[in-house]
Amino acid sequence: MPTAAPANFSRLVQQHLESLRGSGLTHLPVSPQTATNPMEMAAPTQPVSEIAASPASPPPPPPPPVKAKLEAKAPPAPPAPTQSSQPQQTVLMENTSVSTVSSEERSRQLASLSEQVAKCTRCRELADTRTQTVFGVGNPEAQIMFVGEAPGADEDRQGEPFVGRAGQLMNKIIEACQLKREDIYICNILRCRPPGNRNPTSDEAANCREYLDGQISTVDPDYIVCWGSVAAQNLLETTRPIGKMRGDFFTYGRAKVLCTYHPSYLLRNPSAKQQVWEDMKFLMRDLGVEL
Repeated sequence: MPTAAPANFSRLVQQHLESLRGSGLTHLPVSPQTATNPMEMAAPTQPVSEIAASPASPPPPPPPPVKAKLEAKAPPAPPAPTQSSQPQQTVLMENTSVSTVSSEERSRQLASLSEQVAKCTRCRELADTRTQTVFGVGNPEAQIMFVGEAPGADEDRQGEPFVGRAGQLMNKIIEACQLKREDIYICNILRCRPPGNRNPTSDEAANCREYLDGQISTVDPDYIVCWGSVAAQNLLETTRPIGKMRGDFFTYGRAKVLCTYHPSYLLRNPSAKQQVWEDMKFLMRDLGVEL
């Protein structure tokens, strides 16, 4: 349909308003839909005469498309996440082992080391007089490791450390500490019985040190208990007597080392049992257990 020129359009509007005024209409209501805020909705209506007298104004430009407004106001899209090339790292909890080797792999490593020990002839006298080597027993990922001095006659016969009278006393100490023997790893400075149960020589301890360090490295305990002066002095490479080393922690690698009397010493000197008990309470208190 053809549109009227602006001048004709104004004249037609003027004539229409005059016609409305002639019919008795004096004001035009403002539609709430055209109000842009509450103040415009509350404004009084405008007289028809004023509207008729006001010059026609050109219509306002059409608003931009809604899509254009949204595109102009929309925030820039965040960059797409990229996968990190770095491997995820695991946070270690307190008191956990530094080693990440599985229990099965540790058992395999200990078994391999035990086979080497069984064939060892570094100490000629010990190799000629032993019934069998006594490597070690217990949990391959134990938090606590017991280290004694050397196998005795019962251990040489059975192939397991601390199974004689001293071992039976040790089992009672373990139970009193609310622990189980199978949760601990137990070994000695030597893996062969010295003839007559004599103390190990420095050369014998040095020949066997590689195996001891291999066991400690594989099990990776948090605590090591040295039973007796032979174990304490050889592990820590000191000449201090065991009585001077009690009641405190030493360190070997990352492990805390506690030194106390050997169970065989307690069989000969029962009065020292109280001192050993105090040492074990000291150990367990550090583990968070009150005895």
